[in-house]
Amino acid sequence: MLRRQAARESSARTYARALPIVPVRARGLTIEGADGRRYLDCLSGAGALALGHNHPVVLEAVRAVLDSGAPLHALDLATPVKDAFVTELFRTLPPGLADHARVQFCGPAGTDAVEAALKLVRTATGRTGILSFTGAYHGMTAAAQDASGHATDVHVTRLPYPYDYRCPFGTGGETGAELAARWTEYLLDDPRSGVPTPAAMILEPVQGEGGVIPAPDPWLRRMRQITADRSIPLIADEIQTGVGRTGAFWAVEHSGITPDVMVLSKAIGGSLPLAVVVYRDDLDVWEPGAHAGTFRGNQLAMAAGTATLAYVRRHRLADHAAALGTRMLTQLRTLADRFPCVGDVRGRGLMIGLEVVDPEREAAETVHRPALPRAPRPAAPGLAAAIRRECLKRGLIVELGGRHASVVRLLPPLTITDEQASAVLDRLADAVEAVARGAADRPGRPNS
Repeated sequence: MLRRQAARESSARTYARALPIVPVRARGLTIEGADGRRYLDCLSGAGALALGHNHPVVLEAVRAVLDSGAPLHALDLATPVKDAFVTELFRTLPPGLADHARVQFCGPAGTDAVEAALKLVRTATGRTGILSFTGAYHGMTAAAQDASGHATDVHVTRLPYPYDYRCPFGTGGETGAELAARWTEYLLDDPRSGVPTPAAMILEPVQGEGGVIPAPDPWLRRMRQITADRSIPLIADEIQTGVGRTGAFWAVEHSGITPDVMVLSKAIGGSLPLAVVVYRDDLDVWEPGAHAGTFRGNQLAMAAGTATLAYVRRHRLADHAAALGTRMLTQLRTLADRFPCVGDVRGRGLMIGLEVVDPEREAAETVHRPALPRAPRPAAPGLAAAIRRECLKRGLIVELGGRHASVVRLLPPLTITDEQASAVLDRLADAVEAVARGAADRPGRPNS
């Protein structure tokens, strides 16, 4: 099957290259391959599986729809399944938004929700520009990619995102976040900055693909104040951070802000394709058909999503993610003390990243400035990829992210137990040790 896949599928495939396995069964945290090997899955469908694989409440919800004779395809018609989903979704939203919200069902991928959100704010404000951030990832369609950090030909103003480990201002901490906020204010208020008042600002409360970088809560509150003072809608991309992942039901709740727009996907479909935009009702200026999609009425995904949202809420899985994530981060930080190739360990809740660096290369500093923190070592994507391979050999599936694909990422399901977390940490530590030992034994520099 792997040979046929390589021969017949597009060269654009990604996970299949790094994870040469053929899943045939899955339950919770565990995947079983066609070769009989079992793996602990800390990729979780890129964060889509809040409850892990084939959770009983999700299967029960899907079977109930299948057995009921209800239509599986309903465009944007009202159905009991959709009504139940919207009711449960609104029950979880930040109160300041839920009380005055509208929901737009989009095509089944998060990138389409981003496209819809950008179209909405441009229509509502009559403006065109968008404020986005370095390191952002909002999807792969045109406007979503423009707003992402890897785009090259864009009509978006890119702002500095607080990145404590590799601070663009060389300071880190509260000072780095303050300088980032001041730069944003300067661009918006200077009449000759070349940045006219935009249609919106879009941000991730935790940058996922950008390297698991949590935004400081005071900085998020500052962005909310900056945009509110200037009548700029604030879009929170909660596609990967939502549904308890970061230790709050929605990641914006850590800072207490209420965005004007939220884009949601991944976990809200309970592992099935679903994407929505939730926004303030005064922004609801759509003409009929202004944003549509044939598959925006995915009934099975809505049923699975309702079950997932309710289960996370009732069982307080966000609290579980917060507590267990804190313990995992504490243990993982010992790796940074033991192995110089682990430059930084960070995250929020069960969204965790280890930034891998070249232990034999010093930071590229032409001038030493004693007043500033020492710059970190260069990123080491080769070592990060080696850690992922060693993890797979030990039955652990992890992902890479970050600016240079040098951040090993963990996105376990919110149902992971303490015992399972210990197994994940043991396998990851063993993989890091194997790679660090191999790098130390090789002559010359490690591959970075």
